[in-house]
Amino acid sequence: MSKTRRSKSFHCIVITGLSGAGRSRALSALEDLGVFSVDNLPLQLLPNLVDLYHESGVNLTQIAVGVDVRMGALLDEFTKSLQDLSRREVTYQILYLEAREPVLIRRYSETRRRHPLGRSVRGGIREERKRMKAIRERADNIIDTSETNPNELKDIVSRVIRLKKPRTMAITITSFGYKYGIPIDADVVLDVRFLPNPNYVPNLKRLNGLNAGVRRYVLKNPITKRFLNLANEMLDLTVPRYVMEGKSYLNLAIGCTGGRHRSVTLAEVFRAHLASKKFHTRVFHRDIHN
Repeated sequence: MSKTRRSKSFHCIVITGLSGAGRSRALSALEDLGVFSVDNLPLQLLPNLVDLYHESGVNLTQIAVGVDVRMGALLDEFTKSLQDLSRREVTYQILYLEAREPVLIRRYSETRRRHPLGRSVRGGIREERKRMKAIRERADNIIDTSETNPNELKDIVSRVIRLKKPRTMAITITSFGYKYGIPIDADVVLDVRFLPNPNYVPNLKRLNGLNAGVRRYVLKNPITKRFLNLANEMLDLTVPRYVMEGKSYLNLAIGCTGGRHRSVTLAEVFRAHLASKKFHTRVFHRDIHN
């Protein structure tokens, strides 16, 4: 029988377990799924944090808290904090992460970290298992992360806490001018300086890519049409796979010389295409007024 308490007001997901088993990754996964997350919060402060959000009027119904319970009076402190949550009519769910000993040893070796509970990693892991036994027995869900990568862990956590649907990837399309530099946060950059430049057309020079005349000039060119077909095919192939890989944000940068004509027009075209595929998309024209 699940130990999760029932309430309509506020739900707390407590993530704990063995050091090196993936607590921080699980919290990051929950954050990507739209759950407000806090790590390394002392257990005794957990009820106070919940009260603080209630009193401040923040519209928050769910929170994930990473709790390190290896040190001190483990079970007594843990139990008292959970009882305090229950008195405040806060539901809670305990996720306990663990992994096989050889896997934990390998992870410590790769990160060159020292285990906090022993001079040797192996000794620290075994001591930690003893100390955490009582906490493990109270867990609603035990997740073995020995064979999981970050994306698989996100999927497992999502199912365990019964999130209906992960948050879709947010896409920002930035038009820019190469003369002002490439956006430093760009994930994908498309250079459209090979297209005919409206800057050399007298009646279009002072306008920008949002203007209907500039848009017609850019889009009527056969090379532009071919480029758009190929680029959209590339986006249709790659963007869904970014989502499958667990990417939450994608920054697509479209660059021309000055960032006022071609890049602006094509950024709007790409926005419409991606929006038609049901992706949450916004456009930022960085250099349109330069």
